[in-house]
Amino acid sequence: MTSKRLYHLGFGRDDLGTVPPTIALLSGDPERSHFIAKTYLQGDRLLSANRGLNSYIGNLANGRSLLAATSGMGAPSLSIVVNELVQLGIRQIIRIGTCGSIQDYVPAGSIVISQAALCRQGAANDIAPVEYPAAADPFLTVALVQAARELGVEYHLGITASVDTFYEGQERVDSANPHLMRSLQGITAEYRRLNILNYEMESGTLFKMAGVYNFAAACICTVVAQRTSSEEILLKQQEDSGGNAIAVAIRVIENLA
Repeated sequence: MTSKRLYHLGFGRDDLGTVPPTIALLSGDPERSHFIAKTYLQGDRLLSANRGLNSYIGNLANGRSLLAATSGMGAPSLSIVVNELVQLGIRQIIRIGTCGSIQDYVPAGSIVISQAALCRQGAANDIAPVEYPAAADPFLTVALVQAARELGVEYHLGITASVDTFYEGQERVDSANPHLMRSLQGITAEYRRLNILNYEMESGTLFKMAGVYNFAAACICTVVAQRTSSEEILLKQQEDSGGNAIAVAIRVIENLA
């Protein structure tokens, strides 16, 4: 572990206290990290808001130290944050995000727990070869499933398509660029036939980093778009059910303790 203040995170080992956390909840949105800190952490403290990568430290009710960190949007930003978190001694990371369903039976408002990712991300290729598996930690993944069952949260377990772009990469045409490359036309239907559940933008790189760096990673996402019917983001579902994914992840950490 390093005591120096890391360039992107804006804090170092000396800022983490005498019993530093070894587990982090990682969110793309800094507001989600803030919500976790203010809702679940006792004695929460802002470590840094450097570059919008807001990070908080505090204790759960059982006394376990926890880091609520922000990855930013997309795999390149996440790869920087995760590298620096591991330098500081973090050994377990649960990503809490949002996603778009590509299966009829995975409705908006439910959560997807990723057991592995189809990884179509340039950042991941700098970590490991294309054929290197992007797999979640099986123990954290099973723990997420068990926590969802305990809390009565609708969940779906399966494979995630983790891609670099929100629009073209997820076959969206309602954007500034309605002209998709031929390689992306029909990609969603192809993924659906491969039994892939959802689109998101970070888990594949996170999982590959976990394998190479030797830490445990898992991913849980709230479904905020039902891509079998529309490209629209359903903000009400995000607001109403986004807390479920957080609650499930917190229950996992409580059970681990």
